[in-house]
Amino acid sequence: MNICVFLSAAELDDRYTRPAREFAELLGKGGHTLVWGGSESGLMKVVADGVRESGGRLVGVSVAFLSGTARADADELVVAADLAERKALLLAKSDAVVVMVGGMGTLDEATEILELKKHGLHDKPVVLLNTAGFYDGLKQQLRRMDEEGFLPLPLTELVFFAEDGVSALAYLEETAGIR
Repeated sequence: MNICVFLSAAELDDRYTRPAREFAELLGKGGHTLVWGGSESGLMKVVADGVRESGGRLVGVSVAFLSGTARADADELVVAADLAERKALLLAKSDAVVVMVGGMGTLDEATEILELKKHGLHDKPVVLLNTAGFYDGLKQQLRRMDEEGFLPLPLTELVFFAEDGVSALAYLEETAGIR
């Protein structure tokens, strides 16, 4: 399965890097392909290293202004002209999406992917991996949107909240129907 992972390129402490590495190793050992922003820095590097060292493939989608930080040994690397094209390519190359910890770029990617799914423009499973409670606030806000009628379909049809990589991958394998 080609799994798009949206995540930070920042250098982060062990409470985020350790679970990210464990999830990456599960992907690689499961024979899955990581589809990610292609960066060789921060948490993106941690995940790419874990997938690569565990036998998985790497498909990077960088963007022109960040191409200097792209991973040289990716199995496939595409350089998009801008962030909008990058997000479209990441989605097109994937069977499922996982949102890991990140900053504004990751939040932008998460909300766009959910908005596209809400409108029926893709039907890929989306997991929000809530490492160390990072997305507790967003989870609460999304639930409020659901409860108060702001979403045209149930939140459970838009996103699965996972507290760890094992449950995230199990959900993806079950819902994507691909092993």
